[in-house]
Amino acid sequence: MDETLLRDLTPGVLGILVRRGADFAAAEDAVQEALVDAVRVWPADPPRDAKGWLVTVAWRRFLDAARADAGRRRREESVDEEPAPGPVPAVDDTLQLYFLCAHPSLTPSSAVALTLRAVGGLTTRQIARAYLVPEATMAQRISRAKRTVSGVRFDRPGDVATVLRVLYLVFNEGYSGDVDLVAEAIRLTRRLAAAIDHPEVAGLLALMLLHHARRAARTGADGSLVPLAEQDRGRWDTGAIAEGVAILQGALARDRLGEFQAQAAVAALHADAPTAEETDWVQIVEWYDELARLTDSPVVRLNRAVAVGEADGPRAGLAALAALDGSLPRYTAVAAYLHERDGDLKTAARMYAEAARKATDLAERDHLTRQAARLNSTRGGA
Repeated sequence: MDETLLRDLTPGVLGILVRRGADFAAAEDAVQEALVDAVRVWPADPPRDAKGWLVTVAWRRFLDAARADAGRRRREESVDEEPAPGPVPAVDDTLQLYFLCAHPSLTPSSAVALTLRAVGGLTTRQIARAYLVPEATMAQRISRAKRTVSGVRFDRPGDVATVLRVLYLVFNEGYSGDVDLVAEAIRLTRRLAAAIDHPEVAGLLALMLLHHARRAARTGADGSLVPLAEQDRGRWDTGAIAEGVAILQGALARDRLGEFQAQAAVAALHADAPTAEETDWVQIVEWYDELARLTDSPVVRLNRAVAVGEADGPRAGLAALAALDGSLPRYTAVAAYLHERDGDLKTAARMYAEAARKATDLAERDHLTRQAARLNSTRGGA
């Protein structure tokens, strides 16, 4: 396989797709998938016209993605922007597609990636960002998943845990990314909760509702990020909070604790506090301990360090943080916050600036930059 040839052909193929009407980001995504196919196919069956082959395959990938995106938009348009509680329509095959893509022949991570791409309508770049892996790695993972299921019968749907993971990631991308998928994720989770008596399904629905309830307060009028402690709690959706808490209480009463129930419990404690100062951080630390036991996730331990810093003081939080890998996403931002709480403004300002350089989300980057500037200004005027 001549990788140099592929690199040389890529700009020309990309240009052809754009001239045919594909937007640049979608064209890039399609060309990436075509390159992955080329690496797989060409060694055994090299094409006579390499560029023509890439253009044909990439254009086909673009059309497939465009159709999937159009289908997603039609599904989104069938629901209100703010998902209402109560019964859901009986006729809808979207959830069934989620189960079919979560095929037993795939690993859970591959099933999630394939479903996000094929049914959720996310781009390879968005899925890679959710998984914290390079885009090329994710493109290969999705391509392998497609090859795996291409020759199997879709009569053995996947398990609930994989579908829950997909719905959770779709919600997270819709909640913080550039594609609004929140309403669709909540709608489908409602359908799943109505169809399956499972405490983790209820836990996920409660978690979504509790996070969604704060959505209007998460950004300022200028689009800037508003931290939880500074949000106007009068803008929170009390109806969604009440529904989420009620669903969570019913799930916890089953005494079959899972990851989503524990996350929802943390969100409920935040939602229950009249002010940021009245937040029950001791209980939140306890729930993060449960989450760490259930998931052994470094991200959970990072969030726990913040909670420890609030419950027991910033130095205790920094001690908890010191046990974690400094390359974790948001590690530097958390360290900056705890150093600021501890009164070390010079270190905090430096770390806020460093965290801003590492941030991939524009709103988060702007917020961290402002934090660094604020502390530098405070120190300069001291």
